[in-house]
Amino acid sequence: MKPQQTSCLFQKKNSQSSIKNGKIIEVLWELKKTGRAEATIKNIGKALHALEKHCNLDNPEAVRTWIATADKSDGYKRNLCSSYDHYTRQHGLTWKKPKYRERAKMPKIPTEAKISYIIANSPTKLATALSISRDTGLRPVELTRLKLKDIDLTKGAIYPETAKGGSPRVLKLKNATLNMLNKYIAKRNIKPNDYVFGTWNSDNYGKSFRYHRNKTAEKLQDFSIKSIRLYDLRHFFATMLYHKTKDILFVKQQMGHKKIETTLIYTQLLQFEQDDSYTCKIANNIKDATDLIENGFEYITEIDGYKMFRKRK
Repeated sequence: MKPQQTSCLFQKKNSQSSIKNGKIIEVLWELKKTGRAEATIKNIGKALHALEKHCNLDNPEAVRTWIATADKSDGYKRNLCSSYDHYTRQHGLTWKKPKYRERAKMPKIPTEAKISYIIANSPTKLATALSISRDTGLRPVELTRLKLKDIDLTKGAIYPETAKGGSPRVLKLKNATLNMLNKYIAKRNIKPNDYVFGTWNSDNYGKSFRYHRNKTAEKLQDFSIKSIRLYDLRHFFATMLYHKTKDILFVKQQMGHKKIETTLIYTQLLQFEQDDSYTCKIANNIKDATDLIENGFEYITEIDGYKMFRKRK
């Protein structure tokens, strides 16, 4: 451990932890009164409690020193600084806020097959949630906030409460996911005002996902599955939606993004994630064509009266 970190820890041990906890609560309560989102308040609270484990929060220079010497990513340090900034303002402390920039990194897009493996090896509640995430690109916090009244079970439409100040949107479930959801709701006798996934929050959802993802990887002896993150299902949705529509504004709206720059990353991802392996199907009539489209196939051309469709494997 570095000398600066030892000093910071010593200061923490000699502080009154119960008083500092109360000061953190004051910060969070002020954020609540100013209308900050619950997810934002929760993340700031987690960051402040993480700092409190190592530093005396009432000593800004000690906090700066610990953050500077901690073996953490610049993105994480940036979040710590932003959270601590709320603490200093609330309690009249002065500090020189460090500047850390999160390094841009392209997310990896999992294949649909590997997502399906995880779903197939998950218990009903998790499998239903993951299927919805895959079909809609909902943020984990948006999915766990869903109430039954937010879903049209006849049309398979979801009207989520959009997080991060994004625009309202309507999202469509595939038939297989809608059937799974209907069985799940009937089995648990969920009422219109009930949360579909009960007391789950985004942390519970993520923990359950990682546990069953890892079990799936070990069962299949495919350890690349362990690198799939829950948020990657959202990236998968956006990339595939752009691939199908080539409409970046529609993707922006469906993702609930505030800025088009956030959405543009998926136009780059598609160039790297595409391969040339397809499943091809022929439609002999309107019903065949409708079924193929509903199952993700795209129309390519017509040859000798036969309509040709394909879907990436």
